[in-house]
Amino acid sequence: MEKMILASGNKDKLKEIREILKDLPLEIVSMGEEGIDLDIVEDGSTFEENASIKANAVMKITGTPVIADDSGLEIDFFDGAPGIYSARFMGKDTPYPEKIRRILEEMKDVPWEGRGARFVCSVACAFPDERGTITVKETCEGYIATEPAGENGFGYDPVFFYPPAGCTTACLSTDEKNAISHRGKAVRAMYKILKEQYGIVE
Repeated sequence: MEKMILASGNKDKLKEIREILKDLPLEIVSMGEEGIDLDIVEDGSTFEENASIKANAVMKITGTPVIADDSGLEIDFFDGAPGIYSARFMGKDTPYPEKIRRILEEMKDVPWEGRGARFVCSVACAFPDERGTITVKETCEGYIATEPAGENGFGYDPVFFYPPAGCTTACLSTDEKNAISHRGKAVRAMYKILKEQYGIVE
């Protein structure tokens, strides 16, 4: 079975990706499990570029296939910001409740139709052979709520209102969120590509 490294130390992300890719002949392992301690500079201008940078940085030192993702929140009122800087908005050490308070304060007079937003995720797989780097991108469309709600999410989930559910993504269970999330959709799109490469027939 081929090994594929996840270029992340996030245990929840590792669990989700392992579950979605479980039918592939791949052993998904974390950087920590492989003893990799690498400070990757994400200096791309798009989610796709940053995901590729992370995947290739680890692939080049291991010679092993690597999967990585980059995600963030795009808000129409801010012309797509914070976008690729979502985690670094107001400083990477600023707690998300403070980031959310700042966004809500700046949007306090914005009507509902002007509060459109989306979570975006790009997933990249970097291979040390002729397959090179493959990327996919998916989104989850919604709105910025007028106030935070929900305890189940993290990051910007408490303020991201998902219309089909009638609530913020922080009000959804983990399974419900994974079914509609930008990352879940992107990893499933990558699964379809990898399934063809590995000759998996359902």
